[in-house]
Amino acid sequence: MRVAHILRKYNPAEWGGTETAVKHLLDGLKEEGVAGTVHCPKLEAPTKRDPLKEAGHEIKRFHAFIPVFNLEPEQKQQMIAIGGNLMSLDLVGRLMVERGLSVVHSHAMNRIGGIGLTVAKLRRVPFVVTIHGGVLDLPKVVQEKLSAPLEGGYEWGKVFGAVFKSREVLKQADAIMTCNPREAALQREKFPNKRIIVQPHGVPIAKYKQDFRAQAMDAFPTLGNRKILLIVGRIDPVKNQGFVMIEMPRILEKHPDAVLVFAGACTDELYGKSLRKEVRRLGIEPRVLFTGGLPPGDARLLGLMQSAACVIVPSLSETFGLIILEAWAAGAAVLTTRTSGALSLVKEGENGRFFNLEDESEFHRGLDGMLNQPDEARRMAENGHKLAAKEYDTLVLSRRVKSLYEDLVRKKR
Repeated sequence: MRVAHILRKYNPAEWGGTETAVKHLLDGLKEEGVAGTVHCPKLEAPTKRDPLKEAGHEIKRFHAFIPVFNLEPEQKQQMIAIGGNLMSLDLVGRLMVERGLSVVHSHAMNRIGGIGLTVAKLRRVPFVVTIHGGVLDLPKVVQEKLSAPLEGGYEWGKVFGAVFKSREVLKQADAIMTCNPREAALQREKFPNKRIIVQPHGVPIAKYKQDFRAQAMDAFPTLGNRKILLIVGRIDPVKNQGFVMIEMPRILEKHPDAVLVFAGACTDELYGKSLRKEVRRLGIEPRVLFTGGLPPGDARLLGLMQSAACVIVPSLSETFGLIILEAWAAGAAVLTTRTSGALSLVKEGENGRFFNLEDESEFHRGLDGMLNQPDEARRMAENGHKLAAKEYDTLVLSRRVKSLYEDLVRKKR
């Protein structure tokens, strides 16, 4: 069985949760004998490392462009960074000549997803689409951010959308996969006869059994024996790192040995600059570390999670919250906002703590409890680890996807 996986963006230098989820899926499917080819946009410059290639997965890059007039350079860069509504002319031909194709699996919607849908129909193979970032279950503030880069521009690519039925990707898909139960429920209301599967992201539990703390300390010696408050994810307003940044002086008053670590590539340059400016304004440079992007499975990243006193997830939106599973796999305690993804994983006081972004005191109570009561934090982390190992191991979840593919292929034939 060969599957074409379509991504609207893949830049190893800007690795994030979607890339991690896709890699884990490809790794698991490969173990099950399912070959996968990743089709993704070309990069302006080559990267030093490519985790998907290193894992033995085939990568084919196509030319993509933004069909919008009058975009400012900053807007265009932001559109590319978030993998906005791109278009490609050569992707059609590449997919049409893909040998032995059994399934087209798109991890994108809009025009790129529409191309995958069109080719699947022409080749009479199943079309599966995965919702990674949310469609119906998406906070208004996130919707506004995603549409902001188009303000002032004239979109001339709508004709392509009409040809490739970009607005009907979900409606015409043979199956819709989402990691978010709330998103699945909303999709079922909209498409009552559609095959909609809740497919959680997974983590390779066995990988986390090795102790990588020494590698993390060697790479970041300034961390020493401090209490590490870790935020993992791309530097982006949706991830909302600034919330914790502003609270850092108050944290240091009660926990003078704390250090805040941001582990992730910067995908919003203006936001990244504003965070660094705020660090200087608050005078907390020695207590804040930006690691930059770290590849998936990198010993330094795993070591940071294993060393963390607490992994904080201050996001405005997380349709699943893969970092929560990763933290649990590494044995770290989790303090998170009440996003839909987190609510489906975390049970208050049992395997983690919640806080409200409108209530700073709730955030500090949760953090103080974890830092002042390490045994309690360890208990919650252990409960989280048991849940991750039992229900979210990569190999178990990949077998479910393989079974879905096989069933769809049988029905299509």
